[in-house]
Amino acid sequence: MIKKGRVQNEIVPQPAVSDNSVLVKVEYSCISAGTELSGMQTSGQSLFKRALNQPDKARKVVQSALTNGIPDTISRIKDKLDDELPIGYSLSGVVVDIGKDVTGFRIGERIACAGAGVANHAEYVNVPENLSVRIPDSVSFQHASTVALGAIAMQAVRRAEVSLGDYVVVFGLGILGQIALQMLKSSGCHVIGIDIDDRRLKIAEGHGAELILNPLESDVVNEVVQFTDGQGADKVIFAAATGASEPLRQAFQMTRKKGRVVMLGVSGMQIDRNDIYSKEIDFLISTSYGPGRYDESYELKGNDYPYAYVRWTENRNMREYINCLADKRIKIDRLIDDIYPIERVSEAFDELQKPYRPIILLLEYNQHGNDEGKNRESVQRVPMAVYPQLNQQEEKIINTAVVGAGSFARMVHLPNLTGMKNRFRLCAIADKDPLTAKKAAARFNAHYASSDYASLLDDEYIDLIMITTRHNLHGEYVLKALRAGKSVFVEKPLCLKREELNKIRDFYPDSEATTNLPLLMVGFNRRFSKYAREAKLHTKKRINPLIMHYRMNAGYIPSEHWVHGEEGGGRIIGEACHIIDLFTFFTDSRITDVSTVTLTPKTDSVSQDDNRVITVSYEDGSVGVLAYFSIGSSKFPKEYMEIHFDQKSIVIDDYKSLKGYGARLKEHRSKVQQKGHKEELEALYASFFDDDGKLPIDLWDMFQTTEATFSVYDANSVLEQV
Repeated sequence: MIKKGRVQNEIVPQPAVSDNSVLVKVEYSCISAGTELSGMQTSGQSLFKRALNQPDKARKVVQSALTNGIPDTISRIKDKLDDELPIGYSLSGVVVDIGKDVTGFRIGERIACAGAGVANHAEYVNVPENLSVRIPDSVSFQHASTVALGAIAMQAVRRAEVSLGDYVVVFGLGILGQIALQMLKSSGCHVIGIDIDDRRLKIAEGHGAELILNPLESDVVNEVVQFTDGQGADKVIFAAATGASEPLRQAFQMTRKKGRVVMLGVSGMQIDRNDIYSKEIDFLISTSYGPGRYDESYELKGNDYPYAYVRWTENRNMREYINCLADKRIKIDRLIDDIYPIERVSEAFDELQKPYRPIILLLEYNQHGNDEGKNRESVQRVPMAVYPQLNQQEEKIINTAVVGAGSFARMVHLPNLTGMKNRFRLCAIADKDPLTAKKAAARFNAHYASSDYASLLDDEYIDLIMITTRHNLHGEYVLKALRAGKSVFVEKPLCLKREELNKIRDFYPDSEATTNLPLLMVGFNRRFSKYAREAKLHTKKRINPLIMHYRMNAGYIPSEHWVHGEEGGGRIIGEACHIIDLFTFFTDSRITDVSTVTLTPKTDSVSQDDNRVITVSYEDGSVGVLAYFSIGSSKFPKEYMEIHFDQKSIVIDDYKSLKGYGARLKEHRSKVQQKGHKEELEALYASFFDDDGKLPIDLWDMFQTTEATFSVYDANSVLEQV
């Protein structure tokens, strides 16, 4: 992994296999010199330099400071700067486990895998099925480990749409250029290779380049024009990596009228219109491995594109590249400069920064031993430096494990837990990403990191499981923890399906008596804020019902974001639940009816689901109206609540101020939002040691809120009795 410009080894938990994925024991991984060297350089840059290079992110920092305060923003920045980034995206290995819904692989098969963030330089990786292909017996692990680079080069060749007899220039003869050159030759093209490295030029000549040119030694534009009978190249694949614009300009100048230039590499982008306009040159970008790249539905969920309509997806490109290796149409041996054992990964990356830069370096894994004797606990758990003896009988402290170490957990719950170390002991942090778990455990002084949820449930010392994963796992994880005898704090929502809600409800036969059962709490934090608590002191003395109005300027989230899909369940179930819970907090009453009306947008850019008005009616006669929308300005405050009763009104403005009209209350103010995240943990702690079994939020209340969000989708329906 990369940290502050350096590559280093890190011991992390072995990943668990996910749905639509395979767990792979890695044999070899391929270092991509250009991409990974660029990542190292960016990681080593100062905050100031990064801000200059990415002004859009600098603006987000300013906005965060205004909304969340300077200390919180500094903490977020530090979290990013201290990040250890996994590297690598091309490897080969053996399948050792198979996830749900995987049909194309069996345990023990040899496979090649691709994908940044999944096919990392690591002993074990969890890779989606659509980013994996079989390796035939005739192809070695070493050669197959270049699969991602081969697919990238193949996609560029496809974008060029070459024909038999075309004159094609490959500008830049690193690994991608060398592979693309061989593909072009096997397609019947006349290939010209250009690079400033004479060694790479000689290799290209050995692979069939009919003309090799060094821009430092000749006029490459004139040479190409002369070689092509004065017409210019039909196609140019620009595979160089440079910050200068002159090489790209040369690529345009050597291309014939109505020719095509495909950007495979990196270039300065100061383009002279005269170079392309008069010749009407097509300038295309080649995106990674091909169709499917960066599409979560395809890559992570295994939804393939129809063969008849998308002939060459990224997976099909990967397979065809492996076929090219098997048929010897592409030869890799001369491109591999060295092979390093994974223990010497730092030395391998040091080679990339020397004047003599290798084309391909491979990392090899476990070539001189075996790991069959590792026990499950040592693989799934990584102890941290701080590991004091846990005393299960110690009074007044809750041994806690957190599952899901995403940005919200790292910015909110984990700092709050560690800030209350006399009440909560952070035993473990688990995440499906082993590196994320390890980093969070180190930062927040957890006793160990894990990638296996079951290991937390098996830990006899853990009292409380805090679930902060994506929403689709909440119901399943809550049930497993409760059945294991663990108390649970789950971030909202409680679950996404009525079936899950019913199973959780069935776990508590009597929703009023929970003394001998594990505690359950949903993270409906707003009711615990000092603003809501002060307002409640006055609303509970009312004579007549309440009229409550809540405005949630939720902010726009693209339709492809996970919160809108199966993992998130939509923003009403995932976020509007906060407000329905708050309505119930003020009424202390049962819901009798939920109705809704949605916006009718004219374009698909606006979602009906997160632009709606929800009306909630209560047995005591109170009514709550939530206007939840994503079409408002980001500069407008996010949340605003009015409570009206007995000729009195109370206003909570974005959890920064509280004001009463006709109600003599203590008017609170704060510079940043204070939504009750810390206070909800204080309430949880008090409840945990309450002999009467009183929960921070009553079971019926949490179940009712969850049911209400489901009922929003059954407009004007009456709630099931909860």
